[in-house]
Amino acid sequence: MELPVMPPAEPMLARSAARIPPDMHYEGKWDGFRAIVFRDGEEVEIGSRTGKSLTRYFPELVTAFRAGLPPRCVIDGEIVIVTGPRLDFDRLLDRIHPAESRVRMLAEQTPASFIAFDLLALAESDITAEPLTARRPLLEEVFADVAAPLHLAPATRDRSTAEDWLARYEGAGLDGVIAKRLDDAYRPGERSMVKIKHERTADCVLAGFRWHKSGAVVGSLMLGLYDDSGVLQYAGVSSSFPMKRRAELVNEVAPFRVDEDPSGHPWAHWQDEQAQAESRLPGGQTRWNAGKDLSWVPLRPEQVVEVRYDHMQGHRFRHTTNFKRWRPDRDPASCTYDQLFEPVRFDLADILGP
Repeated sequence: MELPVMPPAEPMLARSAARIPPDMHYEGKWDGFRAIVFRDGEEVEIGSRTGKSLTRYFPELVTAFRAGLPPRCVIDGEIVIVTGPRLDFDRLLDRIHPAESRVRMLAEQTPASFIAFDLLALAESDITAEPLTARRPLLEEVFADVAAPLHLAPATRDRSTAEDWLARYEGAGLDGVIAKRLDDAYRPGERSMVKIKHERTADCVLAGFRWHKSGAVVGSLMLGLYDDSGVLQYAGVSSSFPMKRRAELVNEVAPFRVDEDPSGHPWAHWQDEQAQAESRLPGGQTRWNAGKDLSWVPLRPEQVVEVRYDHMQGHRFRHTTNFKRWRPDRDPASCTYDQLFEPVRFDLADILGP
């Protein structure tokens, strides 16, 4: 493979903002695997955000890239899987599997799509130094006659349209809006773009914690929410604390520690493989965390903490939540999934076409 931009290549990144800035280029923020696609004739490489290869996990996309993309190009985008009317991140996670036979089976059962949103190289030209106003028209030309599962990310320069996308597209699994400066070059590894994500709060039951790697302070708080049957389900963690705050948390949770007999704790059976398969419990070993110490300290589920979150993935917070405050005024039993905002359903076909 000999291209003007060679793998591995770092993608351009984004910094967070609370509001959509004016006078920029806007796109939806896709909830998938960031990927830079390199094609040189029959050779195709799919690079991840970290530079690792994703090629073997998406054979159906390799076939689509050979059929639909120019013979020599480098394109930045997102790999997604659509289930029904929305994106399904869990099915993407299933793909990262060591068995080729399973990967190919999943490629047939839940095929992936690729959403393109930037062009780094075309034929013999490296165009990363060109402004977005030059790169985007070239990308549109490349995708003028390309069919599913390859798609061009919808874009607009109208801020009101972007605000409408932010409000509506969450129902299809998108988790925000990306804004790009019109005159900006493609800047690998730099946070030159702006991401505007949904941010909401939830009251959660604190049911455990993990020690920090230093062993002396709290590493993360383990959060639970009650389902419709009254079972406390593991919903995620809150872990972004300054060291001083981590030390304070040790004393704040100490009165609720269950050190002697944890059998009455809602998650006491977390080490049981069958229980892990049947319920959402913390500490389960997967191919993502194999060999990692996932031990945790159970707490009596009597404290309520308010956290900020941006997006749900099934019944768990998609990303680490941010601790906001203790809620001693709240009854832990009232911390249910019912309090969470449910976006209006929105069919992806209305965004990308059928």
